[in-house]
Parts: sequence; structure tokens; C-alpha cells
Amino acid sequence: MFKKYQYLALAALCTASLAGCDKAGSFFGADKKEASFVERIEHTKDDGSVSMLLPDFAQLVQSEGPAVVNIQAAPAPRTQNGSGNAENDSDPIADNDPFYEFFKRLVPNMPEIPQEESDDGGLNFGSGFIISKDGYILTNTHVVTGMGSIKVLLNDKREYTAKLIGSDVQSDVALLKIDATEELPVVKIGNPKDLKPGEWVAAIGAPFGFDNSVTSGIVSAKGRSLPNESYTPFIQTDVAINPGNSGGPLFNLKGQVVGINSQIYSRSGGFMGISFAIPIDVAMNVAEQLKTPAKSNADNWA
Repeated sequence: MFKKYQYLALAALCTASLAGCDKAGSFFGADKKEASFVERIEHTKDDGSVSMLLPDFAQLVQSEGPAVVNIQAAPAPRTQNGSGNAENDSDPIADNDPFYEFFKRLVPNMPEIPQEESDDGGLNFGSGFIISKDGYILTNTHVVTGMGSIKVLLNDKREYTAKLIGSDVQSDVALLKIDATEELPVVKIGNPKDLKPGEWVAAIGAPFGFDNSVTSGIVSAKGRSLPNESYTPFIQTDVAINPGNSGGPLFNLKGQVVGINSQIYSRSGGFMGISFAIPIDVAMNVAEQLKTPAKSNADNWA
């Protein structure tokens, strides 16, 4: 009889220990409902807490990558004015981008990067992501500014000509639209207010035109303000971002978009460990305003 009670006490003790492990796992964010793309290492410490959590970027990319697009924008053809000189010689980005002078000052001696020429002229490569099944796409304004035609390439190699619905220079958010007869994959929108410094994030985009490239890192800080810009509370990360990543999504480990990759801080012209993303709630607010044709950008920000 005494041994029977011993076995019952031992079983109760084991049950309590396992319950403690479950609570510890949930505390560290390993609950599958809370973090779908986290791999939990089962080694435990003496206090029952989990030793390590690893992000599962492979599953994240497989699940969310199809909604990320590659954007190729071709310049508008130049027209001749009365004097025989080509019009539109000014740089549209320099004219409209409030960050242009700031980043130019950061790289005062950076040589001009030659653009690859084609029959259509130099292409501007960028990234974007589909936010609705009827074909609305978010990207950066500086990706499509001054461009005459915009081509969108999906992960499954489908290609579409996109229409620029509207763009806002101040927030650097542009809204595109494609007409697709087949079903389109759509990203999930997250809440950037829930992000914490030190949290893992991942970017998918087309740096230098290499589409569907994945990089990862952590949130370095939130609410960053850049010189001459006070509207956007940027998310700072150490995710590798290069030309062509602009307009692409920044994902959290729940597979939700929390930002649009937009800027880098660099003294060399290349990635130096500091990237900035536009919070997705700011971008979605701008997108909703750009959908309203009766209002111009000036009206939106009046």
C-alpha cells in the first residue's frame, strides 16, 4: 500500500514538472499560436526554462514569400523641347525625395553606380508585396518616381504591367495595382507596436535585381527620426538591405508584415548594418488615402 502511494506521488510530481515546462515555453514565446515560425530547442535548465529559441526562416519564406514581388520600372521616354534639348533632364528623385540630400551628404565621394542598359533604357529595380486579392501592391515612392512603365514579377514567374494608383513623397509609400485573372497570394499585416528591440525579423526582396533574396536580423530600435524628416517613426534593424530591397516587406516571426524596407545609413553606398523600415500601420493608412481618387496627395497631407 505504501509503494502505491509512492507511485501516485511520483506521478503527480512529474505532471507538475511538465506543466511548469509548458508555462516556461509559453513565456518565451514558443507557443505555436503566438509564433508559428519559431523552432524550440528542447534542452532545459534546472529551473525548467527553455535554453534557446531559433527562428525558422525557411518555413516563413515558403509560407509568405509568394506574396512578395519584384518590380522593374522603366524610365519615361524623353521628349524634345523647342530648342532641341531633351526635357526631364532633372533627377526626379533629387527633386522629390526629402532623403536625397541627407544620404548624399553621408556619401559625399561615392561614385555613380552605372545602370545596366537595355533596349528599354536603364531599369529601376525594387520590391513590393501584395496586400489584397484584387491586386493592390505596396512599394516605395522612390522605386517608381519618374518611371513610365512598371512591371511586376511574381514568385511563380507570372508578369503583369502595373498601374501607379498614387504615391506620397513624405512617407515614401506608393500604391500599385495589377489586374490578375488568377488568385493572388496576400501578405498578413501585423502590428509594429508589438515589436521589441532584439526581436528577430526577416526581409524578402530583390537586391540588385536578385529576386526572392532573404535576409534576417533583429530590431535595433523603434521610433527613429531621420534628419529633415519627422513624420515617419522608422523601425531600425540590422537586416541586410541593399538597392533593390526598397519597397519589400519586413516580417516578424509570426509571418506578418510589420514594415516596408526603405532606407539605409551608409558611408560607402552599401549596407553597413543599419536599415530603416516604414511601420506598416503608417503605410496602410497612406494606401487607404491613395485609393481615394477624389483627393490629391496635397489634400491628404493638408
